[in-house]
Amino acid sequence: MTIKVGINGFGRIGRNVFRAGLKDKEIDFAAVNDITDAKTLAHLLKYDSVHGKLPEVKLGDDNILVGERRLKVLSERDPSNLPWKDLGVEIVIESTGIFRDREGASKHLTAGAK
Repeated sequence: MTIKVGINGFGRIGRNVFRAGLKDKEIDFAAVNDITDAKTLAHLLKYDSVHGKLPEVKLGDDNILVGERRLKVLSERDPSNLPWKDLGVEIVIESTGIFRDREGASKHLTAGAK
């Protein structure tokens, strides 16, 4: 059974979660939300000073392609406005360091995450 996952914050932690999840075919990363532009996010994912180069990273129109996986790139400051419901996201990895309490994290539920 595949689980659809969204990542809010694609800094060091968000990218490491994504890299680790690439090995698991039961995880479908639907989207990443970050205020940084997609080109920079793709570059940071591809070239990691600790884990090395991820050679299959390419930039699409509104997504990052990693091999055959497509990661939609969003840029929304308020998590309650994210399209988690439309994307079918079940679980959100909150890795911005901003929405750490119940009130902040629950904005992902408001946006449709389960």
